[in-house]
This record gives sequence, structure tokens and C-alpha cells, in this order.
Amino acid sequence: MSLRPMIETRKAVPTMEGAGVKLHRAFGFQDPEELDPFLLFDDFRNERPEDYLKGFPWHPHRGIETITYVLSGTVEHGDSLGNTGTLGAGDVQWMTAGSGILHQEMPKGNASGQMHGFQLWGNLPASQKMTAPRYQDVRGNDIPEVVDDDGTRVRVIVGEFWGKRGPVDGIAADPQYLDIFVPAGVRKTFHIDTYRRAFAYVFEGQAAFAGASAPTGVLLEKEVAGQEVNIRDMSGDRTLVRFGTGDEITVQAGPEGVRFLLISGAPIAEPVAWHGPIVMNTKEELRQAFRDLRNGTFIQPAH
Repeated sequence: MSLRPMIETRKAVPTMEGAGVKLHRAFGFQDPEELDPFLLFDDFRNERPEDYLKGFPWHPHRGIETITYVLSGTVEHGDSLGNTGTLGAGDVQWMTAGSGILHQEMPKGNASGQMHGFQLWGNLPASQKMTAPRYQDVRGNDIPEVVDDDGTRVRVIVGEFWGKRGPVDGIAADPQYLDIFVPAGVRKTFHIDTYRRAFAYVFEGQAAFAGASAPTGVLLEKEVAGQEVNIRDMSGDRTLVRFGTGDEITVQAGPEGVRFLLISGAPIAEPVAWHGPIVMNTKEELRQAFRDLRNGTFIQPAH
């Protein structure tokens, strides 16, 4: 077995999307080869309804898959094919946009006004860019959870892990998507297929990855008394960790434990032509997509 080195850690950065939703972006609209087959990852977490209620009104997607995982609050969705529904706490929606879809996502908070969820974009290979759109809506109760003797808990959203298989299937990148909690002070090793690109996203607690002996924070630039200084952020919260090659990762949980997503997928290794919510292989395909939007032919007839 070979340990995957931790090749980069970075904090998700504040940004705004949709009609004014405040969120944090871990990666996206950068080098598409960096985490191929994944293109973008957003953490939308707010305590104030005014920061999310305007939501993500009608917008197009083509050539990708979007994965929405809700932890608290709800997300109401609808699309140009007439599909509607609501994602609640613990639910997952895997939407294959394929040849094209127009949809909207409108978040609502829980009784305390809190809203928290994640959205991941996965690329589609050229052979599947123009497939028919489809949804996989999965309720939280249908997502298997495995609990180890040391208290480690793993929700298996996609892929197979510790003898359990997630309910989402038929995904182009054959990904593994896990929601993992490791208790305080526990050191744990997780297997990942050698040929997959992999990242972790820490969203509760703190931890050290890749064989470090004790939890460490992420080196950040912050403004203190009007001066930019480098400090060691010990929270671990909203931290992206990119891994090199190997077939396992090791995590050492901090004094409060750690909860993180561990996501991996097989690289597609194809050219990427990307503008906003549309991702194709060539610039001409991209131009055609926007011509289709202007001409009203973006939504392909069902076969």
C-alpha cells in the first residue's frame, strides 16, 4: 500500500452566485485538469436568510453533472422538463444535464434560518455530452452509513466502501463520494483507488492528513491590525485538501474530531471548452450551445 501525499491545502474563498447567494468556493473556473473529472465545488452555508433566499433562478446546463448534498434546510428545484421536488437535510440530487436542461434551485433555511449544502460539478466525456438529461433524487434515509468500532462514521453516497454501496449509480466518472466523521484523537486510514483523482473537504473540526503526527491548520494570509500576516488557522473548517497518487490516505483527527467529504473519480482526460454552466470539448461546441440558447433549441426533443 502507498500513502497518497497531501500536495496542497487551501481555504474555500467567499463568492456570490445565482441571484445573490453568498457561498464559499473550494475550486472552480480554474485549471480543469487539476481535479479532473471534477470541475467545481461550492459550500453554501449561511445563518442569515437574506444571504441565500434569492437562490439560483432559471439557468442552463449542458455537458456536465451537478451533485447537490444538503445538510440543513431545504432546496426546492424545478426544470424545463417539468420535474419538481424538494431536497431536505441529508438528501442528495445527482443531475445529469447531458444535452441540456434549464433549471432553478431555491434554498430555504431550517426553523433556525440555517442553510447548509454542497454542490459539486462533474464533467461528462464527449460520448455522453449530449445524452438525455436525468435525475437521481436520493433521500437521506436511503444512504447507507457504516460505523466502525472506534466511532468513525461513513455515509456512502456514491461508490462502494466497507461493504456498502451508495444508492447513486450510472455516473460517468465512476466516483466515490463519502461523508466521513472521525472522532477526537483517532487516526484512520482510508483506501482510494490508485487511478482516481482525490480530494477531501473539511467542514467541521480539524485534522492532519498524510501521516502528520498531530493536527495542523492551514497557512493563511489574514489582515491583523491593518497588516497582512501569515498565521496558522487551526479550525480546519472550509479547507480543501488535494492528494497526489497512491492508494490510501491517513487522517489524524483533532481534539473535536473532524468531518469531511472524501471524493474521488477517474480522470476523463479530454479537452475542455468551458463557459459558465456549459462545458463541452471544443469551442465550436460551446458556440453551438449558446446559439441553441438564443434560438430556443437548447432543450433537445426526447427520443
